[in-house]
Amino acid sequence: MAEQDKNRDIVSYYCTKHHTFRGKYKRVISIGTHAISTYNPGSSEQTNIWPYTDIFSIQPSPKSNNEFRIFVRKKPGKPAQEGMLFSCEHRLELLTHALKHYPKFVDKNKVEFSRYRAVKIHWSEHRVEVYLIITPCSIDQYTLSGKKLCSYDYKDIVSVAKVQDYPGGFVIITGNTGRMHLFGTDKLDDLFKNIEKAANAGMGLVINTQKKVIAQADFASGRLGNYSDDQSLTSFTEFNVYKRSIRHTQPVSRIFCLTESCIVERDPSTYNVCTAKPLTDIWSIVRHSEDPQLFTIELLSGQTRSYTCTDRDSLLASIIDGARGNKNKDICVQSSRTNLGARIGPLFLPVEEEVESTCLKLLAEAGTNRNSRQNLTEATVFFNTNISYSGLTHAVTEAGFFTENKDKLINNALNSLVSHDCTTVKDTENNFHAIRRLVASKTGFSAFTQLSGFREKLGIKVIKSLKFEDDSVSHAAIDLIATLMQPMHDNYNLRQEQLNKFSLLSTKAFLEKLVDLLKCHVSKGTGALVINALLDFFTYALCVPYSETTDSAHFDNLLEMLAGLGRCLFKLFVHPSLSINKGAGLLMKAIIEEGTPEIALKMQDLALAEGALLRHLRTALVTPANDSRQVTMRQLSRHLVGLWTSGHKTSLSLLRRIFPIGLLNFLESDDEVTDEEQDMINCRDNLKLVQTLAKSQKFSINVQYLENALMHWKTRVGLEKEKPRDDDKPVILRRRREQITITLNWKLFYVRFYRDHATAALIWNYKTREELKEHLDAELRAFNVDKELGGKFEISWNHSEFEVHYDSLLDEVKIGDYYLRLLLEEDDHVSRIHKPYEFFNDIYHRFLLTTNSKMRCMCLQAMGIVYRRYHEDIGTFNDTRYLVHMLDKCTDKQERDRTLEFMHALLKNKKNCKLLIDAGGIKVLIDLVTLSHLHTSRATTPFQSMFLEDGGMVHEEREWYYGNKEKERFGPYSLREMAEFWEDGVISERTKCWAQGLDGWRPLRSIAQLKWNLPCSSGNPLFNESEMAVLILNMLIDICAYYPNREDDGGIIRPIPRPKRILSESCLPHLVQLLLTFDPLIVEKVAILLDNIMADNPTLPRLYQSGVFYFILMYTGSNVRPIATFLKNTHLRQAFRQNDSPDVAANSILAPLLPSAMIYFLENHGPEKFSEIFLGEFDTPEAIWMSEMRRTMIQKIALHLGDFKPRLMCNTRALYQYMPIPQICYEPLERELFCSIYYLRNLCNEDKFPEWVIDNPVKLLKDCLEAWKKEVEKKGSDINAGDALETLGLTMEDNKLPVDNIIRKAYFKLAHKYHPDKNPDGRDMFEAVNKAYEFLMSKNTEFQGGPSPIHINLILRTQSILFKRYGEVLQPYKYAGYPMLIKTIRTETEDTGLFSNPHAILPSACELCYHTIANSALNAEELRRDGGLEILASSLDKCSTVVSFESTPESLECRVATFIIRCFSESAAFEAAREKISEMKYVVENICRLMLRKHLPLLTDACIDAVYNLSIDYLLQTQLLQCGVLWSLLPHLFTYDYTLEEGGVEVSEDTNQQAMSNKVAKQAIYSLARLGGFMSDTPENPAVRSVVSALLTPYIGNLMVDPDARHILKLLNSNIENPYFIWDASTRAELLSYLDDQCTNRFLDQAVFPCNNKIGDPEQDVQVLFMDATLSQTFTFSAHENELVLGDIFVRVYNNQPSFPLRDASKFCQDLLNFLGDQAQYLHSYLSMSNGNMANEVKPDYELRMKHSYMALEGLKNCMQHNPSNEAMCCGYFKLLFALLKMNNENIQLLALEVLVIVTRNQECVSSIAEAKVMGCMLVMIMLLPSSRSSVLQVLHALVSNTTIIKEVLVKGALISLLHLFCTSTSPNIR
Repeated sequence: MAEQDKNRDIVSYYCTKHHTFRGKYKRVISIGTHAISTYNPGSSEQTNIWPYTDIFSIQPSPKSNNEFRIFVRKKPGKPAQEGMLFSCEHRLELLTHALKHYPKFVDKNKVEFSRYRAVKIHWSEHRVEVYLIITPCSIDQYTLSGKKLCSYDYKDIVSVAKVQDYPGGFVIITGNTGRMHLFGTDKLDDLFKNIEKAANAGMGLVINTQKKVIAQADFASGRLGNYSDDQSLTSFTEFNVYKRSIRHTQPVSRIFCLTESCIVERDPSTYNVCTAKPLTDIWSIVRHSEDPQLFTIELLSGQTRSYTCTDRDSLLASIIDGARGNKNKDICVQSSRTNLGARIGPLFLPVEEEVESTCLKLLAEAGTNRNSRQNLTEATVFFNTNISYSGLTHAVTEAGFFTENKDKLINNALNSLVSHDCTTVKDTENNFHAIRRLVASKTGFSAFTQLSGFREKLGIKVIKSLKFEDDSVSHAAIDLIATLMQPMHDNYNLRQEQLNKFSLLSTKAFLEKLVDLLKCHVSKGTGALVINALLDFFTYALCVPYSETTDSAHFDNLLEMLAGLGRCLFKLFVHPSLSINKGAGLLMKAIIEEGTPEIALKMQDLALAEGALLRHLRTALVTPANDSRQVTMRQLSRHLVGLWTSGHKTSLSLLRRIFPIGLLNFLESDDEVTDEEQDMINCRDNLKLVQTLAKSQKFSINVQYLENALMHWKTRVGLEKEKPRDDDKPVILRRRREQITITLNWKLFYVRFYRDHATAALIWNYKTREELKEHLDAELRAFNVDKELGGKFEISWNHSEFEVHYDSLLDEVKIGDYYLRLLLEEDDHVSRIHKPYEFFNDIYHRFLLTTNSKMRCMCLQAMGIVYRRYHEDIGTFNDTRYLVHMLDKCTDKQERDRTLEFMHALLKNKKNCKLLIDAGGIKVLIDLVTLSHLHTSRATTPFQSMFLEDGGMVHEEREWYYGNKEKERFGPYSLREMAEFWEDGVISERTKCWAQGLDGWRPLRSIAQLKWNLPCSSGNPLFNESEMAVLILNMLIDICAYYPNREDDGGIIRPIPRPKRILSESCLPHLVQLLLTFDPLIVEKVAILLDNIMADNPTLPRLYQSGVFYFILMYTGSNVRPIATFLKNTHLRQAFRQNDSPDVAANSILAPLLPSAMIYFLENHGPEKFSEIFLGEFDTPEAIWMSEMRRTMIQKIALHLGDFKPRLMCNTRALYQYMPIPQICYEPLERELFCSIYYLRNLCNEDKFPEWVIDNPVKLLKDCLEAWKKEVEKKGSDINAGDALETLGLTMEDNKLPVDNIIRKAYFKLAHKYHPDKNPDGRDMFEAVNKAYEFLMSKNTEFQGGPSPIHINLILRTQSILFKRYGEVLQPYKYAGYPMLIKTIRTETEDTGLFSNPHAILPSACELCYHTIANSALNAEELRRDGGLEILASSLDKCSTVVSFESTPESLECRVATFIIRCFSESAAFEAAREKISEMKYVVENICRLMLRKHLPLLTDACIDAVYNLSIDYLLQTQLLQCGVLWSLLPHLFTYDYTLEEGGVEVSEDTNQQAMSNKVAKQAIYSLARLGGFMSDTPENPAVRSVVSALLTPYIGNLMVDPDARHILKLLNSNIENPYFIWDASTRAELLSYLDDQCTNRFLDQAVFPCNNKIGDPEQDVQVLFMDATLSQTFTFSAHENELVLGDIFVRVYNNQPSFPLRDASKFCQDLLNFLGDQAQYLHSYLSMSNGNMANEVKPDYELRMKHSYMALEGLKNCMQHNPSNEAMCCGYFKLLFALLKMNNENIQLLALEVLVIVTRNQECVSSIAEAKVMGCMLVMIMLLPSSRSSVLQVLHALVSNTTIIKEVLVKGALISLLHLFCTSTSPNIR
């Protein structure tokens, strides 16, 4: 019992007890120091207690994870055991705490704990020997002396793992953070086995043993688990503390570090990490009142850590800020430790709702009992222990009938607490903590204004508590009122926040008390927690976004109070607590932004005086962005810096002394920052909250305006306006006053600050940032030291003298605010230059003053850069003339190049351009540009290399003369020799020199080539000669661009602009000759410049004399677009001939150089397409050009130019003397025929160019006719090699021509002599010389005379293509070439070697003839009038005799026959042509004969098409029939394959033979229909119709009327059986065999049908027609022989397919009845004659007739059954039908009855039967044929509707027969 009295509860948990009789009920089970007890959760009364000495064991239940059993004595002192079953959600925690007392259990003597000696790897990396003891709940670590150090509970062990590189080493991984502990033991396997066994037995756990082995390196890097990374261990606040621990007898020194997420302890001596705990694991901080330095951190696991610190409160404030920054809202500061025994449940989980309700009830009940103050104190402690500091978890009343009213419970608890008069500090603190937990809920927050008396009582309590002057009480009180200022619960109401703020801020004295309290603590440097709470309170009142709910008057009042603190407020910025720094910053932000201008200015001045600007500037720049709290502080500092410097000249001046001007320029930039950080200051959107509130309460934000709008009608109806409650007032947010706004672009500044810059305006990098940081840190340290030494005096910072010097930039040359080196290196527009005019003048001033060549060059370069960027701001450079003079006199190559660059930049301004022209700058530039000829190291293209090798003329030329004295002349010398003279001192700068192209003798220093290439110049050039030339050409292009050739309205300007006039006169040859440099850029720029200069230039017609067209076509590069543009604009405008020709190529200066096709291509398609052709490999109808042809052209031009290129390399100003060049012959064009603008060989190659577009077909046709005429009239050449040599004054040696060089020199000599420009009388001789030279250089001195059959063939084929593709265009025109065409056909036909001639023209001529006729009716008539049809018939007759089965479609005879037959086919459309064809008897016969050549599908198709067109005339029909056209035509019908067309595969007749056969078959159908007159547009031919009906069946004959060819052909080539058509393979075989016999007899057996019979003789025509008809009528198909055919219908097939639709069912019925009538009479005669004994010879005929009768009768039945409207057709035939009932054949009788059953449905038929008087037969059938009785009765039933029939049957005994049948029949249906 004594132990029970000593018992103190350690932990308590909710559980369920399982009782055998009472069932399950809730209990609170507590693990105490001496016993385990249970309590009633409702009344808190103890129900049971079991001392540990009475407990045998506590065991987990294997059945459930929540159940466990406690085995105790049944009676004290007895060994009997009683097991009790419990279940608890926190079984592991409960068992762990309970089994800690296992040694006290009854069987403690039986306890045997496994003990292992091990080595622990300490955090200091020392090895410590320890004991590891395996207990039922944990692994305990002891020292060797037996002192327990710690326990590793099984519930916290995640896993254990072995260490691979440490023998016996293993790691215990614990906690949710994965913290690792490394040990080593020699009994590792046994240890693991016992750990698993003990954990399973004691806790019901399975310890996870990792299969993966851990390395020591992994342990070292991950010892702290999830918090081993640098981000978790990098501290931003550090304090020196002493730690108190059971491990140490004395407190040990530690560095207490706060990181982003952890509390890290470090060893001061080594800075090693001792331990790390997450900030989220803190439950509370105990601020011990008995020791001003001691504090304890309570963790959620129940563990504690105690420390002492001299600056305790600052440390605690930092911990609270860090924990809340990690979303730990439950952390709090209290004066006493938490009694865990009073908490029902673990700390890491909120208590259950029932526990919360119990706590609230206990508070309320204790408060009502005024005499029991102690009970309320205990209830308060119990409440604070169980309820988290963030407030009630289950504070909202849920819907339900029996649910508790939480609002009432909370209000009652608040009443009890606020009414309690606390007399002690501890009691007061606990009271405030409890109220704070309650008001954190929504109900408690609203109770401040809604609960009666609560506000007044709480105010009194707070005021009294402040009088204690105890920091713990003050902190608790102020934290409470801060909670009332800003709701801590979710889904809060801004209106309630406004009400609370209004109440709290309405008392000025209270606010002054708080401000004085803040001032007092700040002045003394104490009360960090109180300061922190006060700052929170003021932040919620004044700072964005919370200040929007503060009343404006209260806001202004409080703002003014805080602004009055002055320097005191700035002292908070140096406080060690980060949260206090942040709170002070937020208040400062609000004061400056929303205070008066005077207050703002005062704060800006104090920020300088107190060094706050410098401090926050450092924070804004240096603080890293890896922690949310640091990011918040950095953002706040940046905002404060922006506010303190906004409009404050002193602060801005300080910034200019700190930062480079280039960096400060970003502050004035308008650029926006795209990647902005998340705003960590403005953390809520009040407007959105108000809108949400408005939606939930169903009223608008502007409801007050609606109330005013509705006032008028409410007043009229007399409604009394309800007085609104405070809660119903709308939420009106206070409008912020931003008296001072940040106008500078600080966002961009900070972004650019962290980037490296290397521009002219700014050099900024890691080094400069470090230098800035060092200066700031040094200044802050010095200022802090001064403040500490100042004592009581106020120390101000001497900011006016502070300046940052960047030592790393001292070596940079700086002019103004810009670094010259970087200005020269950077790209354009990288650095923006402020005041460029002043900067430009500064550079020019430095340029004029300096004598250093390098500096002068740098200045020139810088001036060029600046002027290029800011030429509009700088304006005209008036010293341009001096610059030109300086360039002319300059001798330094680098300075020369920089001057050129600067002059190029000056051309941005047109006035500078004029100044340059006035100073003679163009000629100076031309002198320099010619130096590009001296550049020999440029890369060469393959073409250019070829030219240099093949030219054979690259040698040193002697061009130069010199003289040192008056009239002294020496020379000529080469350039190399001149250089040697300079070295030897023979010549000097004053020596006068001359060479061809100079305007006179000039001093050497004034000749550019000599000055810059002899050693008289100095320096290293920036550009080589080619690069310099490109620069100068760009300058000239820019100059010309300022002076257009035309006005805006198109008027040509005269005289031409001055710069172009200068360039087109003396400078033009030198510009043109730059093309011979072959440098790609130079050639391109020259082409552009020349095109600009020569536009509308009067000197353009003489441009060719400069040799520009030779030079430009010699270019070997690929950038030819500008060249093509230049050629396009100039080649037709050269005055090189007297008379213009209509031929474009003849008028072009390019005619001798390029093929005519290329000239036409340039003119027709423009430069773009021409360039594409010129550079490519093309072989098309419009262009044949390839690289080999280009190579030939370059070689020919190079040969023509001779040694001019080497001369330019010696004398860059040498001038070219123009000479015409002979026509260049290209080998690929030798066999080409060029007509119009096309190469006909390619145009006729339709396989390669199938659809080549012809732009003007009419013109091409005319040109073809003209070319045809010329070709026919062509004669041989009138010159030979001997004559040509004689003209040039040369002779042949050994029958060989002279070499090209000799011929060329002779030509040049004579051409110069007789050129018309020099010798007006020598034009004829000049032309003779040109002709002779062209002949000799063409490499083909043997000319073939006469027309070329190849060319004629191409001309004819081209015309065919024109008519074939462009028939619509040519149709209106009559073809004018028939005379030549007919002559050609006649000539070819008469040629005996026609079929062996490889270049035969006849096929092409016949094809052209066909296309012209097919194109236009005018052409057909013209051909007939010119006698063309007779010539064609003769050719056809000649070719048809040659066509055989060995002929191919490509053979000459086949092609000729095909086109001629098509000619006749097209001509048949005209009557006159048909008459002419009918006169030529053999034409039709040849067509019929050739039609049999199935292996020639095109020929066959032409023949069938001719039959189709010729059949329009009856006479031609007759001739065709006489010639056996049917026997030739019909076999083609059976070559059709319908599966090809129905298969869905796209095929072509050109590539698919079956597709062609299908086409021929379909055409044969149409031709057959036309031949027989089946179609409406041809005369009817009975003979043809008769043959078609006989051979193809009448069914097909009927389908031939307007035939569907595909349908008919599918029928003929399928196996079909229907009532009209029986067709299969046997019928096709029989027909084809028959047709083959007929063809053989007609075309091969000349005895039967001779080929030379007189076609057209009427008597013979009739005879032939009769014979054909007779032959066809005698032909029958074996499959049709035994068929009964009535009306073209196969009766058998119809009976099998009775539903088949009939064309005329009535006619078929009529045919059937007539047939039955004939057969019935015949059969009755047979029966009467034989009397039943039929002769054997008669019997087969009888059976056949009986069979046919049966089939006919069945057909009649089927016809009337499926065609109901035809029953009336039997009227008049009923005697026949009833007579069939008498036939001695049961089948016929039954069928007759079925017919009668059908017809008796028709009333007309019934009347007809009555008139026939035939009912006797029907009555007899009842008795004679029992099987038919049902049918007979049906007939009688239908007939008795007629009275006449009734009378007849009654007379004939029908009644007796029916009565007899009724009485004797056994069938119910019959009866």
